[in-house]
Amino acid sequence: MSASSLFLCLVGLGLFSFFFGRRRIHRLATGASQKQHSRDVYHASFLVICATFVPIVLLVIWTGISPLVIDALLESFLKARANTASLGELSVMIAKTKAYYAGSISAAFIDDTIAEATNYYADLVAHSLQARSFAVLLLAIAGVGLGVRKIALRFTARHSVERVAQLIMLVASAIAVLTTVGIVLSLIFETIRFFATVSVTEFLFGLHWSPQIAIREDQAGGSGSFGAIPLFAGTLMITFIAMIVAVPIGLMSAIYLSEYASPRLRGIAKPGIEMLAGIPTVVYGFFAALVVAPFLRDGGADIGLTLSSESALAAGLVMGIMIIPFISSLSDDVINAVPQTLRDGAAALGATHSETIKQVVLPAALPGIVSAILLAISRAIGETMIVVMAAGVAANLTANPFESVTTVTVQIVMLLVGDQEFDSAKTLAAFALGLVLFFITLALNILALYVVNKYREQYD
Repeated sequence: MSASSLFLCLVGLGLFSFFFGRRRIHRLATGASQKQHSRDVYHASFLVICATFVPIVLLVIWTGISPLVIDALLESFLKARANTASLGELSVMIAKTKAYYAGSISAAFIDDTIAEATNYYADLVAHSLQARSFAVLLLAIAGVGLGVRKIALRFTARHSVERVAQLIMLVASAIAVLTTVGIVLSLIFETIRFFATVSVTEFLFGLHWSPQIAIREDQAGGSGSFGAIPLFAGTLMITFIAMIVAVPIGLMSAIYLSEYASPRLRGIAKPGIEMLAGIPTVVYGFFAALVVAPFLRDGGADIGLTLSSESALAAGLVMGIMIIPFISSLSDDVINAVPQTLRDGAAALGATHSETIKQVVLPAALPGIVSAILLAISRAIGETMIVVMAAGVAANLTANPFESVTTVTVQIVMLLVGDQEFDSAKTLAAFALGLVLFFITLALNILALYVVNKYREQYD
């Protein structure tokens, strides 16, 4: 039985257990002299947990681990049959076995060893599925029996259900935290390997970025230069241009929609602005490359300026348009959350509408506005497609927004594309760049928390 079929069976069993448990406790309570401790829904939920919780956990664990165990057994089987096979040849044999089992290749392309391995692999898969189905269904039936025995008038079903809910929330929180820790550790370990080849000072303070190196001894290639200052400078330049566009437009549109616009106009304008956030970034990239960049180049030529076809200005302008909804929507929600009593108090003291906005509403909403701006900065720093299509991939250290630059995220993509070895300095440089981006984002979050905590104390 497949995993989806087993899951559907457990869902059906859970629904049956819910109605059966509620009906059973209702019968026990009818005409009884004792007072029922928990409501019917808690007893029914407890029976559902007994019937499905442990079986679902087993199903997930088994489904995740069994392929690894089967692959290990298959590898041992092939090693016993082909003692002289190298690691690469063994990997090819495993791939052929799985492909023949799936029907992707015909029998004409396999030998007797692969045929035997396929039969062995098929037996392992079949036995694993049978054992999984038997264990999951057995645990489900046993859980139903245990839950039915536990249901009683004075049974504390509510406490049991709440403990399980707390456990699920704890596991969910732990998964989020452990995922973050795993990402950070993977970046750190690979970055340490990179810095064993390239010095930290060269990476952080070098002015030349050219990661092209020879992969093999008989291949022509450069020695590689990993000075990341041009990447950081390009990232900051494009982000700064985007913020110049997005912050004033987004903030002023939020102020207008929340303080001046009629409900009808607000109902039309706000969804229209938020539609910009739903447009794929590759569409923005096309718009930047086909419309904005040629317009800026031709317009600059008319007034005597020389603009590159792939300029930081074009990428920054389009990125700023893309970020407007982030600032506008979040700032609008924050401004609307300012208590009306503050506005009424300012009006009672004789302040005009504009004075109330400048001196009361905006200072009270400042923590949320700053958080929105910092979120938009993080979004701009992590953008890739617009920069690839509008600003190019050449690492150019310049302060001229009319020239072509690149960003950290673009170079991460470029470093991981191709047939280079995964442990080469060129590939490992992507992890070092990723770690730098992580610390930049962390610093922005710390700054946002500082601003929020500082100004929240003044206006609470």
